[in-house]
Amino acid sequence: MGHRLHAVLAAMRRMLPAVRSVLAARLLGHTSPLLALAAPLVLLAAPLVPIPAPVFAQDSRSSAPFDVLIVGGKVLDGTGNPWFYADVGIRDGKIVAVGRLEGARATRVIDARGLFVAPGFIDLHSHADDGASAEGGFRDPDPRRRAAPNVVAQGVTTVVVNQDGRSPWPIREQRAFIEANGIGPNAMLMVGHGTVRRLAMGDDFRRPATPEEIERMRALVRQGMEEGAVGLSAGLEYVPGRWSTTDELVALVEEIVPWRGVYISHERSEGQDPMWYWPSQDEPGPPTLLDAVRETIEIGERTGATVVASHIKAKGANYWGSSHAAIQLIERARARGVDIWADQYPYVTSGTDGSTVLIPRWALGYDRAAGGRDRRPDFASAVQKVLADPAEAAKLRRDIAHEIARRGGADAIVIFDHPDPALIGKSIADLSAMWGVSPVEAAIRLQLEGDRSRPGGARVRGFSMSDADVEAYAARPWVATASDGGIALPEDGPAVHARYYGTFPRKIRWLALERGVISVEDAVRSMTSLPAQILGLRDRGLIREGLAADIVVFDLDRIRDRATFTDPHQYPDGIEYVLVGGEFVVDRGALTWKLPGRVIVPVRPAPGRVAAAAGGR
Repeated sequence: MGHRLHAVLAAMRRMLPAVRSVLAARLLGHTSPLLALAAPLVLLAAPLVPIPAPVFAQDSRSSAPFDVLIVGGKVLDGTGNPWFYADVGIRDGKIVAVGRLEGARATRVIDARGLFVAPGFIDLHSHADDGASAEGGFRDPDPRRRAAPNVVAQGVTTVVVNQDGRSPWPIREQRAFIEANGIGPNAMLMVGHGTVRRLAMGDDFRRPATPEEIERMRALVRQGMEEGAVGLSAGLEYVPGRWSTTDELVALVEEIVPWRGVYISHERSEGQDPMWYWPSQDEPGPPTLLDAVRETIEIGERTGATVVASHIKAKGANYWGSSHAAIQLIERARARGVDIWADQYPYVTSGTDGSTVLIPRWALGYDRAAGGRDRRPDFASAVQKVLADPAEAAKLRRDIAHEIARRGGADAIVIFDHPDPALIGKSIADLSAMWGVSPVEAAIRLQLEGDRSRPGGARVRGFSMSDADVEAYAARPWVATASDGGIALPEDGPAVHARYYGTFPRKIRWLALERGVISVEDAVRSMTSLPAQILGLRDRGLIREGLAADIVVFDLDRIRDRATFTDPHQYPDGIEYVLVGGEFVVDRGALTWKLPGRVIVPVRPAPGRVAAAAGGR
């Protein structure tokens, strides 16, 4: 008898997860015939496995009217859990009720039947503002620009800006302008490593910093954190960050740790070598993607900081497949306690791929070819001079072959603009076959016979990544979604990357619904609670009572990106409503051009704790 009772109790324990799910669904407004069967089991099992007390939504019938009430939607709460039916009540910019809100009153009611309700998306790596220029971003005088229409149209309600080591200075002035003039989505500000490096070293930055210069940089990072920044960004493949050492970065990242700041890095390399490397000009042995990932891990391990390998990829046809090695490095580091994460965009072409020039800069003779005020540059003549010298010509062909591989191979490099319209849309491999020459010679001929005043002779885009690597990263639960895009308006021209308009809907449509790499629930998690966790945000990223009413309502059947590389200025389909702090920035699928966004500064430790931590270095 004792053995039979033990078996029954064990069976009930195994059934508890399903029973608790049914009970939770009932509490949130579901009806189910299983509930009658589940209740006795819960009661019987209660002495064995304690069940937390349920949390009911507030009784909306006895409360003040909501500002907005979203009814009948399928809630994807951001945790990665399956959706559930619930109504969402919003008041004073906050989510104040989630559950069955029958009889509730509201100033505005949204009928979300057939639609999904999710937390507003958080873009962990955005160029909606940075140190390059006030124009074009959140400090632009044009309110249309500051509304960030292409950003909010994707369901994005918060962006992390000042990326790749570039930030305005001082941070307090950027913050003050945004708060005074308004923006569409919320913003979180980073301190740019490249900015503080230039401030400390002036124009003499092509070398390691001295101890005194590092101390000046540390003071600047502290200043930026005090003024409202949330961490440090780095652009280690760019000027001036490429000349920094790991020790320099460790010293600066130590300054953000007392603030619980995050370090987000455009790493030193994203493939076999950095984008600045040319085999004929530079020393062998440049850093690879794996070297760069190891450095980010080392910075996290030595400082204890939260670190992010940003827009992670495996670039170059001869480096495809290396995502698996990078994943192993990161997962082994995480297993030993390093707080390392990554983010990605769901495209196989990068930002710099859009400005691909297969002829190396040294061969274009910028000084000789630049021309004067009254004449156009002639890059073709500069290349002809290089070709006239057999030794220099050999170097040129070697570098072109290297760049073709780095940009995805001859069949993955496509012409988007050329004086001869018949060539538009053709790849380097197509030209090679048409002209009966090698891909290297096709690239040279493109310069000589194309637009002589344009480097490379044509506007060309490489597709330097593989679907397999993009999918491998997307499947990891520690990889967030990020656009690496900025603000765009139709007048910005055709060279805008499609990710500016399509990143977040594309992640759901392509990687979840079409490819099945991840579930829709996990795709939403990668753009909501996951980036919120990385950033230390406690008041958004989930559909929960008490959190900010940053919300997106979308049609899962219709959601998709529409931007292409020939016609990038197209808003996505399926995003029906977007609220930032309870205000509509997208309403019935149309932009409102409102500016409800604010600068977000996460909850900070007490000043005494910051000082104590800094003093204990």
